[in-house]
Amino acid sequence: MQIGIIRQLPHGERIITQVVTVLEAARRAGVRVLFCRHLPLPKELMGVARFRTALAWQRVESPDGVQPWLLRDSPGFQLVPEVVPRPSEAVFDKITLSAFEGAPLNIALRGCGINAVAIVGVATEIGIDPTVRHAADLGYIPVVVTDACGAGNEEAAGRSLAGSAHGGDASLTDVATICDLFGRRRPV
Repeated sequence: MQIGIIRQLPHGERIITQVVTVLEAARRAGVRVLFCRHLPLPKELMGVARFRTALAWQRVESPDGVQPWLLRDSPGFQLVPEVVPRPSEAVFDKITLSAFEGAPLNIALRGCGINAVAIVGVATEIGIDPTVRHAADLGYIPVVVTDACGAGNEEAAGRSLAGSAHGGDASLTDVATICDLFGRRRPV
């Protein structure tokens, strides 16, 4: 839900609204909330894998053409103001596509005894898909709130969700259903 990513999506405002709806329901239910932000590395710290990703995303031929983006402290790096984390919530910066690699998310979830995660945000085909698959590999039950997940490429996002459903990696749901379930939960 970073400013620099959400503004690239054709339906960014709708996704913000859906994410806020789920976030508010989770908070009312006393569900723990954790945020992950993508932290691209400066060119001087990019390895081969990060350069390959930057080349593809920026559609340039040479590492010389890669332009740093979403660097820490840039306006686009921040989360959209509608989802400002509370003091009791964590924000993890990740340098990989999966939220479970390059960030302490797994340690935090394990420490809290959490075994299922509801996933909302952006972008389905870029960060959510690898996070869902990685979560499943780690033994978590990922629940993707499909209408609270945005995509830069709807066709690729559809393939990602279909693959997760087909492989059994995730449970797919919608905002109304997850909010109803959160509403039935007793706050901790």
